Amino acid sequence: MFSAVANMLRGIGHRVIDRLWRFGAGIRFFFYVLIYSGESFRRLHLTIREIYFTGVLSLIIILVSAFFVGMVLALQGYNTLQRYGSSEAIGVLVALSLVRELGPVVTALLFAGRAGTAITAEIGLMRATEQLSAMEMMAVSPIARVVAPRFWAGLFSMPLLAALFSMVGVLGGYLVAVPLIGVDAGAFWSQMQASVDFREDIVNGVIKSLVFGIACTMIALFEGFDAPPTAEGVSRATTRTVVNSSLAVLGLDFIMTSFMIVA
Repeated sequence: MFSAVANMLRGIGHRVIDRLWRFGAGIRFFFYVLIYSGESFRRLHLTIREIYFTGVLSLIIILVSAFFVGMVLALQGYNTLQRYGSSEAIGVLVALSLVRELGPVVTALLFAGRAGTAITAEIGLMRATEQLSAMEMMAVSPIARVVAPRFWAGLFSMPLLAALFSMVGVLGGYLVAVPLIGVDAGAFWSQMQASVDFREDIVNGVIKSLVFGIACTMIALFEGFDAPPTAEGVSRATTRTVVNSSLAVLGLDFIMTSFMIVA
């Protein structure tokens, strides 16, 4: 009995130490990326190519998801607001839900599932096929050549994708609320414009999307760069990217929302 408890505690301690070590290694990796970013800026075409890979190729899933999310928000919101005689405020509900929360959060989750896993798998395969080691042998920094352009591409793409998500979501809510349900179009847009504040809503949403972009991109890059050079190692790193990115997005969303509400 005592031996089983000791083994359990030893296993828990080992996992905690391993998580702390990986967290510290991730922070150090982040600073290395910032240091070597100057070299990557001199090869701007690499960053532009990665913006296309991470941002443009993610547009379809972002726009389709946003359209359906906006329609569902309008349906559910109208059903609730109608009970209190406030059905004309459906535009406010859709806009604020998307700009403040759902736009940045859902975009980050979709980004992690589509672009994040692709980044991890690509860098992990480069590690497994010794392409990164070959770069080091040729005095080319893999962080400056491979990692930094992908980091800045993810940081640049996330706010734009979140903005497009919110706009298409509002369009989906409008198509459900006005033509389908029969809410007055003037009331839909006028109440939305009067209630959505630029600083408290739009700017805070942009800040969230920037932070999510840093978190999701860095997790994907670190997991790929640190993946064991085997097929199983790359597959596990890809799985960790989705799990860790999702948990990071939800946790950071709660923290930032708490500070934004208090401020």
